[in-house]
Amino acid sequence: MLPAMPLEGHYARQTTPLYKLTPREIKAALGVLIVTAVAILAVVVLTVGDSRPGPAAGCIRANVAGIVGAETIAACGEEAVAACRKAAGFTGDRAETVIASCEQQGIKY
Repeated sequence: MLPAMPLEGHYARQTTPLYKLTPREIKAALGVLIVTAVAILAVVVLTVGDSRPGPAAGCIRANVAGIVGAETIAACGEEAVAACRKAAGFTGDRAETVIASCEQQGIKY
């Protein structure tokens, strides 16, 4: 089967845009695009880096794998000593992460 041949003038009618943007509309669209790009760049620049300070002296904070996702184990003072002592009785990545946090903070268990 041969492809249909367009009639004279049909191609021009099919490829002509329905509406041509005016210079004012183009400038407005460019303005919105620039404002959006600047806003995105500002959000990225302001949120880059790690702004969360480390745990205080005598405290631990360890991010470990939990049942549903990441779980943070945070404790201070005697509670931290108890958490370190409990983790020392186990093996595996979770216990090793808690023990590493205990050793980093110098907590004796």
